[in-house]
Amino acid sequence: MGDLTLLASVTGEITTAHYIVLSSLLFAIGLFGVVTRKNAVVILMSLELMLNGANLAFVAFSRHHANLQGQVFVFFVIAVAAAEAAVALAIIIAMNRVKGGVSLDDATELKG
Repeated sequence: MGDLTLLASVTGEITTAHYIVLSSLLFAIGLFGVVTRKNAVVILMSLELMLNGANLAFVAFSRHHANLQGQVFVFFVIAVAAAEAAVALAIIIAMNRVKGGVSLDDATELKG
């Protein structure tokens, strides 16, 4: 039992600030992927990382303020992100059939 007390005193309590730092890190990694990559699939995955970072911040602040508004908002963000991913993947599959690749440079040539 003494080992658990020692472990708790060394690790400390996880606060809202820890969640916000992790959220910011996820968002920054996603933003880096969106800005630097040209592959549409990688950009979509980076966009999902950005959304998950924002969702984590919503949940952390919702927990900090002891209300459910942030968690309800996250539920709707996840639903919209799922629909966005389905539409984007359908466009990527169509682009892959027409152009043979999923580079964003190929997407600019698909204008009607």
